Amino acid sequence: MATDFSGEGNIGSQPEFLEFPNPGGEPRRLLRLNVYFDNLVPHGQGEFEDRGGFWANVEWWHRDAKQFASVFSKGMRVIVPGKIILDQWTDNQNEERSAFKIRADRIGILPHRIESVCLQPPKYTNVSENSSNTSPR
Repeated sequence: MATDFSGEGNIGSQPEFLEFPNPGGEPRRLLRLNVYFDNLVPHGQGEFEDRGGFWANVEWWHRDAKQFASVFSKGMRVIVPGKIILDQWTDNQNEERSAFKIRADRIGILPHRIESVCLQPPKYTNVSENSSNTSPR
């Protein structure tokens, strides 16, 4: 069972890219992040303290996951809407383990500490020469 989730936090380690075979189609691509979702509460004179923040693995299945893995980096502030899921498994010592993970619908970079942004040329062509809106939907 999954519950809607939206959280803001910091990436805690370098992103991980994984690719899985998909018989008869393109491979499935996964971007995996480790994010600390903080809960900052005002404390004193303009100061904040974290109460109830938590670490969670974030999984984003996306065809461009490999490219995104090179864009995201440790320390980056992100916003993650998606679903929170209880992941259960048996470890190497045959112990039952569980942890929450986030299955992201998307991952947005927040501008904290961003020094510059550089865009690639679009990967699509204009449908019409007269069209002023060429962004894909």
